[in-house]
Amino acid sequence: MLRVGIVGTGAVGTGMGILLRQRGYDIIGVASRTPASARRAAARLNCPVFERPEELARQAEVVFITTNDQVIGPVTEAIAAHGGFHPGQTVIHMSGSLSSGILEPARRAGALVLSLHPLQSCADAERAVANLPGSVFSLEGDEQALPLGKRLVADLGGEYFVISSAAKPLYHAAACVASNYLVSLIDLSRRLMQAAGVEPALAGRALMPLIKGTLDNIEAVGIPRALTGPIARGDLDTIRDHLKAMGNVPAEVDELYCALGRYTAGLAVRKGTIDACVRDHLYRMLAKGPEETYNLEGDGEKWRY
Repeated sequence: MLRVGIVGTGAVGTGMGILLRQRGYDIIGVASRTPASARRAAARLNCPVFERPEELARQAEVVFITTNDQVIGPVTEAIAAHGGFHPGQTVIHMSGSLSSGILEPARRAGALVLSLHPLQSCADAERAVANLPGSVFSLEGDEQALPLGKRLVADLGGEYFVISSAAKPLYHAAACVASNYLVSLIDLSRRLMQAAGVEPALAGRALMPLIKGTLDNIEAVGIPRALTGPIARGDLDTIRDHLKAMGNVPAEVDELYCALGRYTAGLAVRKGTIDACVRDHLYRMLAKGPEETYNLEGDGEKWRY
């Protein structure tokens, strides 16, 4: 199997190394700016630690640069400056936001370059090992490097799609919303539960079945059909009560609730459970707050929120 070197031994680099070793790849070594991290990864991968990443890269057919995004470029430059790259290699990073262009120093040395990004959350190496198999990956880079990317994905039991370098930032924004902002959204829900008097530990346990059930619904019936709740029903009185109850919550909580509510109103129209008139009532309610009065065009009726 291919000789693989890993530069950067965080969660993703270590996790990928473990998974590839399990699938027969020859992990020939690791390198990291943090010696303790490199030693821990090497112990798990049964491979040596290289103090100089260019020495590791010279011996590898596939070089994974799995450092923090901010230093992928400088690390690639440093390895190239010391003759670490050569024709016949493929150099891979696993950043979602950066294109393969950040690996240009390796390309100039004759190596192929590839961005291989998993749409997955890897909080630590153990979560990476558990979560990466079966995930969907984006591939972007040299045409000749794509077959290796597809092979790696297949060996992990996953799926892939090919994306352009120009689309990477928007693609990564989508991934951040689905993963990072989901964590923030659940934290927001927990804060509101605690403001309602629920003990913090119980709030987390109470919400988890609801969260999992919602994700199951999305998987089973899709969006927008999985949308439920007062906005999907056009229940203006309930939303009014929510807004009144938010008088004592921090301003950013109220603002985020209203922003999400406005987005959800549009989603409810797509589902077909409210019409444009109800959506407009919701937009104005969530833009102005619970005590505003409007004369809404088209029905001549006063609505007090």
